[in-house]
Amino acid sequence: MKKLIYFLFTKSIGVYINTLSFVFPKKASRLAYALFSEPRDGKLHKDKLPEILSKAEAETFHLDGDSIQTYTWKGNKNTILLVHGWESNASRWETMLPYLQKSGSTIIAIDAPAHGLSSGKEFNIPQYAAFINIAVKKFKPQYLIGHSLGGKACLYYQSVYQNDILEKMVVLGSPSDFNIILNNYINLLSLNKRIFKSLEAYYLDNFKLSLDQFSGKVFASKLNIKGLIAHDFDDEIVRFEESQKIKSAWKNAVFIETKGLGHSMHDDQLYKKVSQFLFD
Repeated sequence: MKKLIYFLFTKSIGVYINTLSFVFPKKASRLAYALFSEPRDGKLHKDKLPEILSKAEAETFHLDGDSIQTYTWKGNKNTILLVHGWESNASRWETMLPYLQKSGSTIIAIDAPAHGLSSGKEFNIPQYAAFINIAVKKFKPQYLIGHSLGGKACLYYQSVYQNDILEKMVVLGSPSDFNIILNNYINLLSLNKRIFKSLEAYYLDNFKLSLDQFSGKVFASKLNIKGLIAHDFDDEIVRFEESQKIKSAWKNAVFIETKGLGHSMHDDQLYKKVSQFLFD
């Protein structure tokens, strides 16, 4: 019954946007983009923080009117920046954290735009990369770890900013082709070609990238640092083949295939392999 209700709800929204596109095309385009870019989950409240985050040193930064929330678990001069994915927040690293802390490193986690305690309603990769850049300038991490769209944001960040501070990057369960993500959204709402073209134009106008260029594979092809890519064969959110596209373009990266972990990729053995890659 819930699936039927959700199906009817999404299709009714699609009908409304499609109808609107013939009368008020700009309004329809703005609405379609807003629904696409606004996360429905992942926000946090200061008075109800997960325990793992309440134990960290919280710090807020600002960029063009946006607030950026970070959390620090202090250690030595070795510093790792953790970048979570869509509809999540910095607490997703709770199970990995102890493995990284065994090295004595300082760990920094960031809340993405419109996630956790960071401000905003819109999430996009270039904005997330700008948030990452603020954190990198402040904390000067040698290592960057990203999950899902956080991993893609890491790839985009380094391809654009080319930061010499970074030595190694770990990308977990990350998508490559933006076309797939956008087409899934278009199909979910059964949106017409007018809306698709308007969304395509939005990315070209605002981020100076075509949908084909907005690709983890393209970003990875510009990287020189050492990388580790891991993806689970049973991932039902991001197809396994997506990470293989990234690996094909990232000359200095190794690939780990896991099975049975799903998209979250929480696993003791994987954490150990990540730690070995970073510190051995």
